[in-house]
Amino acid sequence: MADSKEKLFSDFPSVSTEKWMEKVVADLKGADYEKKLVWKTNEGFKVKPFYRMEDIESLATTNALPGEYPYLRGTRKNNNWMIRQEIRVEDAKTANAKALDILNKGVDSLSFHVKAKELSPEFIETLLNDVHAGAIELNFSTCQGHVVKLAELLVEYFNKKDYDFKELRGSINFDYFNKMLTKGKEKGDMVQTAKALLEAIQPLPLYRVLNVNALTLNNAGAYISQELGYALAWGNEYMEQLTDAGIPAGFIAKRLKFNFGISSNYFMEIAKFRAARMLWANIVSMYKPESLSDCENRGPNGECRCAGRMHIHAETSSYNLTLFDAHVNLLRTQTEAMSAALAGVNSMTVTPFDKAYQTPDEFSERMARNQQLLLKEESHFDKVVDPAAGSYYIENLTVSIAQQAWEIFLKVQEAGGFYAALKAGSVQQDINETGKNRHKAVAQRREILLGTNQYPNFTELAGDKRPVEKACCCGGDHDKCEKDVETLNFDREASQFEALRLETEASGKRPKAFMLTIGNLAMRQARAQFSCNFFACAGYEVIDNLGFPTVEAGVEAAMAAKADIVVLCSSDDEYAEYAIPAFKALAGRAIFVVAGMPANADELKAAGIENFVNVRSNVLDTLKAYNAQLLS
Repeated sequence: MADSKEKLFSDFPSVSTEKWMEKVVADLKGADYEKKLVWKTNEGFKVKPFYRMEDIESLATTNALPGEYPYLRGTRKNNNWMIRQEIRVEDAKTANAKALDILNKGVDSLSFHVKAKELSPEFIETLLNDVHAGAIELNFSTCQGHVVKLAELLVEYFNKKDYDFKELRGSINFDYFNKMLTKGKEKGDMVQTAKALLEAIQPLPLYRVLNVNALTLNNAGAYISQELGYALAWGNEYMEQLTDAGIPAGFIAKRLKFNFGISSNYFMEIAKFRAARMLWANIVSMYKPESLSDCENRGPNGECRCAGRMHIHAETSSYNLTLFDAHVNLLRTQTEAMSAALAGVNSMTVTPFDKAYQTPDEFSERMARNQQLLLKEESHFDKVVDPAAGSYYIENLTVSIAQQAWEIFLKVQEAGGFYAALKAGSVQQDINETGKNRHKAVAQRREILLGTNQYPNFTELAGDKRPVEKACCCGGDHDKCEKDVETLNFDREASQFEALRLETEASGKRPKAFMLTIGNLAMRQARAQFSCNFFACAGYEVIDNLGFPTVEAGVEAAMAAKADIVVLCSSDDEYAEYAIPAFKALAGRAIFVVAGMPANADELKAAGIENFVNVRSNVLDTLKAYNAQLLS
């Protein structure tokens, strides 16, 4: 068999990178290689169109093994992540019934959002009645000022039920810094609360209570390297402040939990989680965490390497969810879940597809659960550990993202650390600037949201659906609340297009965009398809046509259809023949638009033609201008 393999491969002579490049350059026919094929990522590094073995030969990352320091390939030797579902508790008995129900439907990690005023031994007992805490993961969040009380109640409850504390896994979501990012509020003393919480939870060795909610950055539109870089600085702030307060580094690190978002950038998200584990292990090692006498996982100086295991919960992004064509959200969250699963996260929440416009219902929650079950039970993603290892492309992405994130981490540290950066507002300003850039990219279709700024459903109406409003902790208007520091902007990518389309729908008048197709068959069809998609993004009725023999016939048909906009669709060369006659025939009875930007555009503008739509158009601003004309 070995001989036959050798013979087979000998029939195919190896091709050098130089030969590949010669072929690529020849096929480009003079076009610039860098501009055509090299991708400049939002993170700031370049991605080549192809990679070869020589691109990973010098990378130390390829020597890593699953479950071994620095945990690049995972913190464990299996990939059995936990499927988590959130429950917002309004009534303990109702929440308990829901928990028991979904535990029978594939969930093995629960997250309870509980009201501080409800906390009592009776409340905890009702909430967890018949829930076998030793078989699943339990996660809790409440008002940050009551986390210590919550920890005490849980320890009391588990002790009363005679659980083996070493079997209980879970978390309490204490995060002093997240409230500054989301609410602009700084309240209490982080060190004192953390110390009291760590003391209260000490009987539960597998409970993590110090949280880095980098998901917040993701949902504000952060680029991948920003989310990771700031998350590392965030975690290090806990390490630095609490070790200064006299708490052992290893104890702190083993109580930390990282909650990341997952964007739709599939391969880069896989690389992000791999880089995250490696970088965090290196950060923790700098604190020289003390090793217990029976610990076998020691570094060269006797430090505990177990402490450097990053515990990751991942949640699909809310930033790219859409109100229109909402079932496309299922495709977004599925690819996101796939990347996190392959990257080896510890647990995962798939965001229900309808979260952008309502409280998720039973159907959307079921779909979200089943998305993870499909990955496990049908696709067997849990049966393989880090399949990205050795991939020329992903190994290079991992190193590139790690370098970019590390630069951000160092910048924050040089500025005094994460807390100082939050107080100065530099983190918020950086992420908000990224959010602005991404909204602009969506407006110009440089970033695509299927069903929103590209290929919208032409006939869909929102009906009663409206975007979920932001609520402040005080119950008032989030944007008008008094703030101690600047906050992040959580407007979803689709929000401005949705507002535009909802404006159209609310006006009671649905403008008609008529395609006056004429001339070259291929070009008129391509231009008509582009223009139909363009105007449908504002909720306009689009009327396509097979073609007209003359522009006069097209204008007559447009007027018969009561068109508000007439879009001339032809080839650039033929616009010299058709555009001005069509404009004159229309005689101001509707807005006249030329699809494209022909070479004679200046001549057409001199004749009075003002409107052009093409791939360089800012779709959002253009449609806003038409709405202002047509709906007033």
